[in-house]
Amino acid sequence: MPRQELEYPKEPNNTVKRYPEKGKALIIPPFSPHSLTKLPSTAKYELETIHRIINSSQIVHVAFNAPNGEGFPSILPMIGQMGSYSRPSADLGDPLDLYLHGYVSSRIISLGRSSSSSESSEGLPVSISAAFVDGLVLSLTPNSHSYNFRSAVIFGNATLVTDPQEKLYAMELVTNGVAPQRWQKSRTPPSPGEMASTSILRVKIKNGSAKVRTGGPSDAKEDMEDLEMRSKVWAGVIPVYQTLGEAIPAEYNLAGDKVPDYLEEWRKEENEDAKVYAKDVGARPYVKVKKSAEEDE
Repeated sequence: MPRQELEYPKEPNNTVKRYPEKGKALIIPPFSPHSLTKLPSTAKYELETIHRIINSSQIVHVAFNAPNGEGFPSILPMIGQMGSYSRPSADLGDPLDLYLHGYVSSRIISLGRSSSSSESSEGLPVSISAAFVDGLVLSLTPNSHSYNFRSAVIFGNATLVTDPQEKLYAMELVTNGVAPQRWQKSRTPPSPGEMASTSILRVKIKNGSAKVRTGGPSDAKEDMEDLEMRSKVWAGVIPVYQTLGEAIPAEYNLAGDKVPDYLEEWRKEENEDAKVYAKDVGARPYVKVKKSAEEDE
């Protein structure tokens, strides 16, 4: 059955404690210049923010407990996408699972397989993070320097996907997360050998949080009143954004030197959206939100 909760429960591992204002009202959707002026705070919007940050990241970092008493938790860079096999039409503001793509014999896949075979286990406990830097925030004093950024952390339990149709759904989801329409525009379905060598973990999310900073520098009152220093020290934001470069055909490519329109149009749109977002949030005044009485506790 699909999950219906429209917000992740607040627990110690997903409660923003340091600079809590960055975990609340300053959340805005990344790479979405058409909605930069709207800051809704509904539960559905908070889910969308967390899921969008995860989906926008080419790599997510997945942490899990190391087996055999090795003494250190393990962490892996992996490719993943949020989605819902039971409700394919669900959007980013709905409850979703995270699908992780891995090689069949990798350690995390083996641990997920073992957890899936145990009737008493919910799955392998994992923590997943993703983050973007959107600007270098340069203040009057080093202590007030910061980044404009977006970050998300989610916690859940990973189990191995065994249903062939759900596995194909997840493989398509992950492939199109690399570049839209890529699954449909490449040789599919995967061969039996490709299916056998690839495994998918489904992470059922228990909770998560997002932390976002936008705006310009924020300095102490006494520094702001020092006009002489302000006339000598430049303060402001240097926007940071990823740029997708011009495509390079493979040595064996026979499909022509011209890059397909679906890829070139997507590349240009991604670059423009990233630039607009970073510059827009850097030009905003920094707004510090006061903590509520509940947060003070």
